[in-house]
Amino acid sequence: MEEKWKRIIIGSMACVAFIGANVATTYAAYQLNPEVKNATPALKRAAEIGVRVSENAGMKDLANKDAIVVMSFGTTYADSRRVTIEKTVADIQAAHPDTKVVLAFTSHIIVDRIQQKEGIKIPTPEEALAQLKAEGYTRIALTTLDIIPGMEYAYDSAIFDLYKHQFKKMTMGTSLMYWMGQENQADDVTEALQAIKTEFPRIGKRDAVLLMDHGTPHPANAYYSVMQARLQEMGMNNVFIYTVEGWPGLETVIPQLKAKGIKNVTLIPMMMVAGDHANNDMAGSDPESHKSILEKAGFHVSAYIHGLGENENVRKLFVERANDAWNALEAETVQPAVHHMMK
Repeated sequence: MEEKWKRIIIGSMACVAFIGANVATTYAAYQLNPEVKNATPALKRAAEIGVRVSENAGMKDLANKDAIVVMSFGTTYADSRRVTIEKTVADIQAAHPDTKVVLAFTSHIIVDRIQQKEGIKIPTPEEALAQLKAEGYTRIALTTLDIIPGMEYAYDSAIFDLYKHQFKKMTMGTSLMYWMGQENQADDVTEALQAIKTEFPRIGKRDAVLLMDHGTPHPANAYYSVMQARLQEMGMNNVFIYTVEGWPGLETVIPQLKAKGIKNVTLIPMMMVAGDHANNDMAGSDPESHKSILEKAGFHVSAYIHGLGENENVRKLFVERANDAWNALEAETVQPAVHHMMK
């Protein structure tokens, strides 16, 4: 009986809706199988993956006043912030010149430190939405600068759930890497890695690139294994993923480097900004830095200290993710479609 119920649930959630070419706005999401006639609220909620959409019938007569909120963890490294986060927000604004675009940081600690050190007040998502509500905005597209749908993306999702009832319509886009090619969706992981590899140096037989990710206690930490598999599928067998605070760690990668006879290693942060993790944990002079540990292990190490936001190809993908959220906001009805790459 339990297995039969599982099959019903999977069948009801795994149907991707394909919209015809005459539909101008499409976005990435799922919808329940039409055979499910009396879906419970829990089943409906479980099917909310991809771009999320909420519409309030009681506010349908309100005039449309739209805004885009760009959510990022943030950084206290002002120089990196300008060429990564702020540059990406500027690109999103350029794609939507007639729409208000607001930057919000999900790290309340970073918000406080920036205000204390620089005298700049960057709002949290809660503060940004409260201000937009006070200014009479009725439709909000949330987009994120998260790399994977981990803990920070869970925060973004919580913001969506807590504030969606306060607006006529609210949408939320996906992280840089979300879909993996399943159920006729695009392969965001390969797409992002193709963009990131433009930063790689020439890789010989004795050379390797180590991509430093953050890591997360969230189950989305499994994305790093998918990234590694995609790199191998791309023929990049000397490129390795490791994390600062998750799995795999540097101790997992070093034996693989030695087994392949690697002599030269280039460290590259796979993070939006080149902040504390890139400058200190990865490339610092401290004996415990990744650079120092690798040098002690006998490798020649160089570091590329630039955030992903400096990469024009990556920024274009973040603009696409923002466009997905915007297209869902503009769509007249909640009508999920295939991913942005499959239009």
